[in-house]
This record gives sequence, structure tokens and C-alpha cells, in this order.
Amino acid sequence: KDTSWGGVATWYDKHLENDNTYHAQVVAPNLLRVVDLKQNESLLELGCGQGFFLEKFLEISNNVTGVDLGKSLIDIAKNNLPAKARLFVGNAEDGTILKGEKFDAITVVLAIQNMKNLNAVVQNFKRLLKDDGRVCIVINHPTFRIPKSSSWGIDTENKIQYRRVDSYMSEQEVGIDMTPGSKTGKQMTVSYHRPLQVYSKAFGKEGFAITKIEEWISHRKSEKGPHAKAEDKARKEIPLFMCLVLKKI
Repeated sequence: KDTSWGGVATWYDKHLENDNTYHAQVVAPNLLRVVDLKQNESLLELGCGQGFFLEKFLEISNNVTGVDLGKSLIDIAKNNLPAKARLFVGNAEDGTILKGEKFDAITVVLAIQNMKNLNAVVQNFKRLLKDDGRVCIVINHPTFRIPKSSSWGIDTENKIQYRRVDSYMSEQEVGIDMTPGSKTGKQMTVSYHRPLQVYSKAFGKEGFAITKIEEWISHRKSEKGPHAKAEDKARKEIPLFMCLVLKKI
């Protein structure tokens, strides 16, 4: 069974060829810094997609493994990455994947929000992580980037760009149109919004503590225009991503 992201695998791979994406400019450098992988350490990425972040870690360690439910994404990853990368089609919610293996670091980058059974994923963290290891999760900021329930607005009188949030506490399963504006060949993915406390409770239940929270902002700047100053200020004040580091208690 392929994932909803499998249908947009080629588009996604093409998108990441652009050096000015959030993935390249914001997420990758911060992720490498926070995970701080050493040459002799092993890393597992769950929901590795087409291998964009794995490629960065392979420059540090030869012991890098990626798992993704989308066969088409794994096929692209195998084509993109050197042979030393271990790549498997598998479900991050499946309690039998990589049986008997343990890793120094586990990452889930902009993918846990596409996984339905959060508790099963966290149980896999517990099973697959070494006792002194760490988990690094990057998500679209759950407070400010809620699919179909958050948006930008402009207060022209006060020259402020603000973030409007219409709902936050309710968990939601939301279909995301990956081909907006197109009337044919529609491609949809599924995203799961969860308030931060849902993540915290799931981690605590399996004996994990959140040891670090970071919030990452956009690298972009507005072109000249009436709202440019307000937009640039808002980018610095309202983060796009949240990074959580977990360790076993």
C-alpha cells in the first residue's frame, strides 16, 4: 500500500531541487545542529521521503537508515542516495519494522503530522532507540500552522501582519490539495493537526521527556511593497516550525 505522499513523489523530489526551499534554508541546517550526529553513531529517519535529509546525515555517518511507507518515494531515495544508505519501505506505526535494531538518533522531519497513529509511532521510538539516544521531531508549528484553520491577515490601520487561528485544541484530519489551481489530475495528501499537549502526553506515556523545544522562523524577505515591512516583522515573530528533542527518562 502506498502513502498519500507516494502520489506526489516526483513533484516533491523536483520541488526539493530548489535551493531556496524551507527544507534547504531553514530545516536542514537547524536539524543537523540539533541532532549533532557523530561519525560513529547510527541514525534512523522515519518518514524519510525521497531522502533529502538522509543525504545530509550521510556526509557525517555511514550508518544511516531510512523508512517510508511510500514505495515511490523510497525508489527515488535509492536513486538519489549512495549505496551505503539503508532504505526500506515500511510503516512508522508498524511494531515489527527493523526488529532487534537500536539507533543512537531517530528523526521524524515534517512527517509525524502525516502519521495517523501517533501512539504507535512513539512506541517505535521506545523500541528502536538506544537508552542514551535522542529523538528529534520537526513539525509544522502546531499553534500557528493549522491546515485550513489558520491564515495571514493585514491590519492596514496599524500596519501589522497578524496570524489568525480559528481552532487549535481540536485534533483534525485534513485533506491537503497538493495541486491547487489545477482541475485535473488532483493529488491529495492527509495531515493530522494535534495540539502540543497531545504530543506531550503521547511522549510521556512511553517514558520520554521533551528536553528541548526550538521554534524556527522563515528565511525569506518580502519584495518592496506597502506591506513588506509588516510581513518581514511577522516572519520573525511567528515561527513556521517547531523542533522537539526527546530522551528516555
